[in-house]
Amino acid sequence: MSGCFGGSEHRQRSERAARGEHPEHPEHPRASRASAGIPSIPARPSLSPVRSMSRAGSGSPGRSPGSRGAALVLALALWALPAAVSGCSCAPAHPQQLLCDAALVIRAKISSEKVVPASDDPLDSHKMIRYEIKQIKMFKGFEKLKDVQYVYTPFDSSLCGVKLEANNKKQYLLTGQILSDGKVLIHLCNYIEPWDDLSLSQKKSLNQRYQMGCGCKITTCYSVPCSITAPNECLWTDWLLERRLQGHQARHYACIRRSDGTCSWYRGGPPPEKEFMDISEP
Repeated sequence: MSGCFGGSEHRQRSERAARGEHPEHPEHPRASRASAGIPSIPARPSLSPVRSMSRAGSGSPGRSPGSRGAALVLALALWALPAAVSGCSCAPAHPQQLLCDAALVIRAKISSEKVVPASDDPLDSHKMIRYEIKQIKMFKGFEKLKDVQYVYTPFDSSLCGVKLEANNKKQYLLTGQILSDGKVLIHLCNYIEPWDDLSLSQKKSLNQRYQMGCGCKITTCYSVPCSITAPNECLWTDWLLERRLQGHQARHYACIRRSDGTCSWYRGGPPPEKEFMDISEP
């Protein structure tokens, strides 16, 4: 069943939040995750081990993709430095944002893994993990790559390295960047999830729906008051209403641009028809 985000249950939760019955803005403390030994915060308690990471207090509501990109460039630049890095930090982001920012989106199995040098420089002691994969389907990146055989990730978790199960059985949704030499780089700031952990709506949105909203801005709402500041903006309220980022809105809704340039939440189901772009929210 399709429709815009905002049913009676959601309104009731919003009213409770407006009365002060809501979680406070997350303080983003660092806490060790036993599953991977990587610092993380309670902003996403439902994260699978492959998404274990630290999302430090530098992340702010409505942080732009450009800001996240700049932070990532800085982290990757640290590969060339001899000093150790204390942890991997990523700004909270809706799955749609992460998929829009990625150059490559595929569904794949992991066949094997191998530790390889990070560069050809014999003085560079840093390592990377090279995962050999079996690509099942490509959702984004056709214009640059036809088939992906390997993906690379930093060996160190402090540099946002990803640990995947290389048993050729478990399927993953992998998103990442394509380097100038054609290699595919993945890291914890990408959207990487076991395929079976995705909701039906998320799986269907991979083909078209998320792409329809890449021109929209999704702003994280941590506390009231909280409102949109531009017509192409959608408020992401999972933390405010559920005290988790991978809540109902993240798993079942996409922020879609209408024909008049405004953006609004669309509930998963069949891809929206053209008529949807011209109707108003209920």
